Amino acid sequence: MSVHREKIDVTHLPHHYDGQVTLAVIGGTGLYDLPNLHPIARLTISTPWGFPSSPITISKTESGFPVAFLARHGQHHDLLPSDVPSRANIAALKKLGVKAIIAFSAVGSLQQEIKPRDFVLPTQIIDRTKGIRPSTFFEKGFVAHAMFGEPFDLKLNSLVANAIPSEGFLEGYDKEDANPTLHTKEHTNNGEDLTVICMEGPQFSTRAESKLYRSWGGSIINMSVLPEAKLAREAEIAYQMICMSTDYDSWNESEEPVTVETVVGNLKANSANACKLAAKLIDEFAEKGGEIGNDIQGSMKFAVSTSPHGVKKELLEKMHFLFPGYWQV
Repeated sequence: MSVHREKIDVTHLPHHYDGQVTLAVIGGTGLYDLPNLHPIARLTISTPWGFPSSPITISKTESGFPVAFLARHGQHHDLLPSDVPSRANIAALKKLGVKAIIAFSAVGSLQQEIKPRDFVLPTQIIDRTKGIRPSTFFEKGFVAHAMFGEPFDLKLNSLVANAIPSEGFLEGYDKEDANPTLHTKEHTNNGEDLTVICMEGPQFSTRAESKLYRSWGGSIINMSVLPEAKLAREAEIAYQMICMSTDYDSWNESEEPVTVETVVGNLKANSANACKLAAKLIDEFAEKGGEIGNDIQGSMKFAVSTSPHGVKKELLEKMHFLFPGYWQV
């Protein structure tokens, strides 16, 4: 797939799309569109949990494979991490028929070997949010429990890890800078988990907090993977985050303290790199990812604990948006 940065006006695109879209990309800080694809529709989807962070752009690759793109923080990055309407985002993608999500996020590094501008494919999560973000579609009157021991989809993780070389994966990279590394459990971390700490924000960590997270085995830290990953699991969508390191967080006293200017500079330098990775992975998914997500389809159907007589009708109607026909009362 060729990659270019031509800006395309999407304001006049059709507002409907009739086909199923099995793959979605959620863009984080620094990735607000997929300029290497041909947009064909721009959708505003209303869900029982409100509207998504941004309109969803449906684009096609050169081979005609459709992919949905959603900007997590809004088109103009006007949403704090704690204000992202994650339930609406995931519900809207589910409505389109999405079976797999590749999500991008800027992160701070908690380990020396993960350099600024490196990419990381995490396998585990530690939750340090404060409980102010709605993290489930279920509620009082309709109780269910989803398995979350493996917070990222193993098959999707494997597809990404095997599709992208650990080094030398960015053609035309500025040789004056060190070539970024893609850190993965299998290829660069000796089979050990790469753990992302999810904190509340919007402030960055204190030095004491940052050192604590390192002592826990944290690899990177961000403010976005939760509740996004939990909601994707409840919606029966395979989910994998790809993280881009922008700084060494505040633990590394040999470095200058992290500043917004440093973060923004690395983001700007790497936004094109994220697009290149996304382009490669979309092609890879179109070719090899047809079965990804199938093994979790139907997993929530028998996860409900509430007896049929205790289910509230209005809650059942909301859940039918995600799972039409699953439960009858």
